[in-house]
Amino acid sequence: MKRLTRLLAVSALAVATAAPALAQELKLSHQFRANTDGRDRAARVFVEEVNKRDPSLKFRIYPGQSLGIKPVAQLDALQNGTLEMAIYPLSYGSGKIPEFSAVILPGTVPSLDFAMKLRGTAFHKKLQAVAHANGVHILTWWWTPGGFAAKDRAIAGPASVAGLNMRAADSTFESMLKAAGASVVSMASSEIYPALQSGVLNAILTSSETFVSLRLYEQTKHATVGGDYNLWMLLQPILMSKQHWDKLTPAQQKIFEEAAAKSEDFFLGLQRESTDKMIEAYKKAGAEVRQMTKAEFDQWIELARKTSWPEFAAKSADAKELLELLQQVK
Repeated sequence: MKRLTRLLAVSALAVATAAPALAQELKLSHQFRANTDGRDRAARVFVEEVNKRDPSLKFRIYPGQSLGIKPVAQLDALQNGTLEMAIYPLSYGSGKIPEFSAVILPGTVPSLDFAMKLRGTAFHKKLQAVAHANGVHILTWWWTPGGFAAKDRAIAGPASVAGLNMRAADSTFESMLKAAGASVVSMASSEIYPALQSGVLNAILTSSETFVSLRLYEQTKHATVGGDYNLWMLLQPILMSKQHWDKLTPAQQKIFEEAAAKSEDFFLGLQRESTDKMIEAYKKAGAEVRQMTKAEFDQWIELARKTSWPEFAAKSADAKELLELLQQVK
């Protein structure tokens, strides 16, 4: 009897070691406004879709930095497993994972249709492999279009940013702006409004969604957005701790992937409308709105080919491969 008890105890220990328990409540953190910003709304769609399939999985969403973790620092918390999930603009992590700049390189992802075409490609698989090697899992394929805005003058080609203090969300984008004569300031999007208000910034590049949800039209009076020539696009997915992703059973992982696909459809619909909503908000605020011309776009791409793209490719063999895979998609 004692021997049987020991065997049962050893067996239980082996099971516990092989399959560590999933957290009773999965925390999902982000910096955006609850029930207003599309990223928060899409996160709630994801949670709802998971719970339709498995009500036993519990989530708690912490919007607007309410969990007390700064936007960029969410990556550290995901990597060490103290946070299960976050909505994380991947460019924020490029300081630790330089290859994440692949999702914001100027002009490489010109439209939402192109962004969705990348899903499931060799580029997507390589990006996921990089994420896994760095302790995180890319759960959703949420892309956001964006544009320029400035306080005192319209932004057109590279010459138009000379002398401006700008925020662009990634070091590779910043190198292109510096080459055009701008000064750059790095910060999370949640810090943009006070930086514009105080004069630390007088021009920005960010997503159409952020321009509206953070009311940046109150601080900038010239917007360059929309049309056929888009320089700025960024992947802002639900990022999951690899530790916690691996704790899911295969059936639960399938449920998460199905829910992610539903959230992607919802989010894509929001983003197709986001630029129109940005334009409407700026016009209501009495601001000037313009579209980038092909000639202006071509000037930016020529500059990016000399600055941002080769700088990114030089970061690592994986970065070089990601750029090559991205350019292979037509």
